[in-house]
Amino acid sequence: MASTVTFSPVSTQAGLIHKPRNLGATSYAGLKVPSFGYESSFLGRNASLRAAVTTRIVPKAKSGSQISPQASYKVALLGAAGGIGQPLGLLIKMSPLVSELHLYDIANVKGVAADLSHCNTPAQVLDFTGPSELASCLKGVDVVVIPAGVPRKPGMTRDDLFNINASIVKSLVEAVADNCPEAFIHIISNPVNSTVPIAAEVLKQKGVYNPKKLFGVTTLDVVRANTFVAQKKNLKLIDVDVPVVGGHAGITILPLLSKTRPSVTFTDEEAEELTKRIQNAGTEVVEAKAGAGSATLSMAYAAARFVESSLRALAGDPDVYECTFIQSEATDLPFFATRVKLGKSGVESIVSADLEGVTECEAKALDALKAELKGSIEKGVAFASKQQEAAASV
Repeated sequence: MASTVTFSPVSTQAGLIHKPRNLGATSYAGLKVPSFGYESSFLGRNASLRAAVTTRIVPKAKSGSQISPQASYKVALLGAAGGIGQPLGLLIKMSPLVSELHLYDIANVKGVAADLSHCNTPAQVLDFTGPSELASCLKGVDVVVIPAGVPRKPGMTRDDLFNINASIVKSLVEAVADNCPEAFIHIISNPVNSTVPIAAEVLKQKGVYNPKKLFGVTTLDVVRANTFVAQKKNLKLIDVDVPVVGGHAGITILPLLSKTRPSVTFTDEEAEELTKRIQNAGTEVVEAKAGAGSATLSMAYAAARFVESSLRALAGDPDVYECTFIQSEATDLPFFATRVKLGKSGVESIVSADLEGVTECEAKALDALKAELKGSIEKGVAFASKQQEAAASV
């Protein structure tokens, strides 16, 4: 189980903060791609969180150590022809840390691969169609990203997607367990509050479960929180960081506005309005698209940010933090989204300080979300157990 990190107040450590090194950028025939995450468009330069924690909880790198900008990691994208998969594939293709991008779907993936392969960035694009080619897609990959499944439509909740997407995630994770059990696994398929526990149970059944390498991608909640807060308070967006904890559906999404960096105050009305908008932002997009889809572009952007963070961690960057839904002891629930420190082996530590010193309203919301989140987790575990029993009886 991951260790726990406690942050000391920023004010007492202000003198220890230093700016990250500039490691340069690589240019590909006019397209300038950052060679390292400090200047990544996903994370921004000198982000407030990074500046707040870098020197206080991260040991100094050994003299002469440096993260190599050379493309060296293989990423598999399962569901690559879908509404999230296509823009996400493009964004991953832009990463200088990716040497191979494996695109998998049950249909229509060859065209997507042909299209992406024309982009003049280093990653080689390979396509794989249907279950018979899934094993080949997964052999030797370092990160597996799973956006596969059906999207939300007007009137649907994430739990309405459960019966279809649960089976899809189960079968894909079984293949991951058989072919690349050491890979980081990013679960995007909704409902994340249930599909991550399903994935965990499948990996346990296969005897390869490593809780440090299984992630529910909740980055979109952070991206939305940062955007909405910056707009509301007229802040420079690149500097804003709002930790979002809990889960990834409705009231289980809890933005801790009191922990916003840079420090900013909210009236009770502002906090309530922002919290509700962040919680219902997915529905906002579904309704705006009027049956034509869900939040595909912003989800792809957020997922690409989490992929880039994982690759930076694998490359040895000692300063990678993201909020993610993982097996956790941060609360009395078996899974919970909090900010974590990522490293070469996955989750290195959980940032427990985010849950300390919250406002009274945040504390009440935290208590209120637990029952719903607990039910979603148990629903996922029950599904996986039932599927295992059914398979054993055949």
